[in-house]
Amino acid sequence: MTNPLERTARRTHSFTESVIREMTRVAREHDAVNLAQGFPDFPAPHLLKEAACEAIRGDINQYAITWGAPSLRNALARKYAARYDMEIDTEREITVTCGGTEAMASVMLAVVDPGEEVIVFEPFYENYGPDAVLCEAKPVFVTLEAPEYRLDKDMLLEAVSPRTRAIVINTPNNPTGRVFSRDELQAIADVCVEHDILAITDEIYEHIYYEGEHVPLATFEGMRDRTITISGLSKTFSVTGWRIGTIVAPPVLTSAIRKVHDFLTVGAPAPLQEACAVGLEQLPEAYYTEMVSSYRERGEVLVSALQDAGFKCRFPEGAYYVLADFSEISDEDSMTFGKRLTAEGGVAPVPGGSFFSVPERGHSLARFVFCKRIETLREAGDRLRRFAERG
Repeated sequence: MTNPLERTARRTHSFTESVIREMTRVAREHDAVNLAQGFPDFPAPHLLKEAACEAIRGDINQYAITWGAPSLRNALARKYAARYDMEIDTEREITVTCGGTEAMASVMLAVVDPGEEVIVFEPFYENYGPDAVLCEAKPVFVTLEAPEYRLDKDMLLEAVSPRTRAIVINTPNNPTGRVFSRDELQAIADVCVEHDILAITDEIYEHIYYEGEHVPLATFEGMRDRTITISGLSKTFSVTGWRIGTIVAPPVLTSAIRKVHDFLTVGAPAPLQEACAVGLEQLPEAYYTEMVSSYRERGEVLVSALQDAGFKCRFPEGAYYVLADFSEISDEDSMTFGKRLTAEGGVAPVPGGSFFSVPERGHSLARFVFCKRIETLREAGDRLRRFAERG
């Protein structure tokens, strides 16, 4: 007789735990420089920290409104209007969540039914496939080919079926660093309109791009009422542990999303929402310019070190990741190489196989982050070069 304590839901059998978080644990075990998980090792803006302390001292310590503090929703609406010319109803179209991760899960559970399909471009951020599986839907993967990782409309159309409910788009992209062009986004919009498909966009790195421009898919003709825009303040303000995510969606979709969000987490941390509202309202435009400039400098340090160590890679167009090819260094699979680099080289990456539905497609790839202090990246660079010299 089966022990009921040993039974687990079948939906959990088709995906693994987060490889990114696993590599963070491996990095700690070997005292390695953690270039696996995308969290900064430098301080958040002073203004933001003071605002959080002030909110706590002001006793904003109880539940916020489930779908978000009014101050933050109002600040978000002003941001979208000023930057993207998007008019948003703060009462019916904005939901604040516990990070972008909960945002994506809430969205999927709210709009995708069992048996439907969700198109995901790969390489992908590792949550998208499991989120679809948790809905008992089928993720359908469209592979973007290295090194350009450009979207081919014909390949997208081949993936569309009568069961397709949504397409997930992440730009600027993790892990490739791509910033999708207007032409690529227009191709997605055309497919969504023609086939009556929803677009779920992950725009968490919207302010971090070095080439091109960030254009929300919701601003394209015919897309405002069929696009769910996910973003957040974690990356913009270097507060990944605060878990402040955001969703902008049409009212009928927002109503469903809010119900799921309510029963998943009730609400995001109240004082931290207030602090993020202050950041959105009071940090000057120079903050965003300087942030990008600083990340560019950090990225150049990392890319140079990787190339010196024998990796094939290029500077990303956006976000703060480098997806590097190690085939000239080793013929190991990505997990074996990643763990060996961590243990023997003292630098932890994310094995590239974790970004593909078939891990072999990322056989010789490793992702490195550069949202770290320059000193951290230089130390990582020294370790990478020594690792390469040892062979």
